Amino acid sequence: MFKRFQPSSLFTLILLFMFQVCFGDVPTSQKAEVQHLLKLIQKTTCILERNGDLHKGSEVYSHVMKKYDYFREDIHSTEDFIRLSATKSTFSGMYYKVSCDEKTWIKTGDWLLKELHIFRNTNR
Repeated sequence: MFKRFQPSSLFTLILLFMFQVCFGDVPTSQKAEVQHLLKLIQKTTCILERNGDLHKGSEVYSHVMKKYDYFREDIHSTEDFIRLSATKSTFSGMYYKVSCDEKTWIKTGDWLLKELHIFRNTNR
């Protein structure tokens, strides 16, 4: 009726846990935050500037996802995700910017940190 827990299953669970710890990523408790920020980037009607070129959110979303995958082992918090994946160009060092009114530009890092603050306060 009930299957006995196999030692090999325990070994697999330990390996999965070690993979998570060794290779990083945001803690489970912060995954919803990262998903929220990714959705914000993907769905925004704001204009984003990356290396002097203007992009739609869906275009920037793809780029941020690539950087997130690349830096995943160095990411241990939502703030790390923002800093490493969505703040500035690794190649040029230029900060990414966003404008929602076509007049005022702010750094995407500041935009995302503000949204993170709002998200955390409304989801306590």
